[in-house]
Amino acid sequence: MSKELAINDEIRDKEIRVLSETGEQLGIMSSRDAQIIANNKNLDLVKISPNANPPVCKIMDYGKYKYEQARKEKESKKKQKVVTVKEVRLRPGIETNDLNTKANQAMKFLKKGDKVKVELRFRGRELGHKDLGKQVMLKFIELVKEFGEPTKAPAFEGNNMVVMIDPKK
Repeated sequence: MSKELAINDEIRDKEIRVLSETGEQLGIMSSRDAQIIANNKNLDLVKISPNANPPVCKIMDYGKYKYEQARKEKESKKKQKVVTVKEVRLRPGIETNDLNTKANQAMKFLKKGDKVKVELRFRGRELGHKDLGKQVMLKFIELVKEFGEPTKAPAFEGNNMVVMIDPKK
């Protein structure tokens, strides 16, 4: 259905199927006759199904209809949960206290319901010690396992080892 519906004089079809404001069928008639009926009731004639044969129009208060649609849309947006991805960066030579600090930060994110992307960055000669980086990453995952679990095992993306951690339900 298109965003903007044809209303009143915008309806140019010769014959249309008309529904009353309560939803009962008034039959097939010319758009001019339907417009006269709508005007007598101080309501609008709105084309709700332009692709039907003949097109279906309904007699309704268009302003009220648009307001209801906007309200429904706003209500549905309210119920949506926006999942954000927070990022924590580590290095292979990170000290224990620094690792604990980063783990605490990740736990805060996981408690809020955010996903956490943990990125362990290797530079220069550190690339020769990927096993050390793997140990750091596994230790980090162990520290935050109470609040989140990794979606898959840590993997390399270029010079970085990356793992996504989802919050526990």
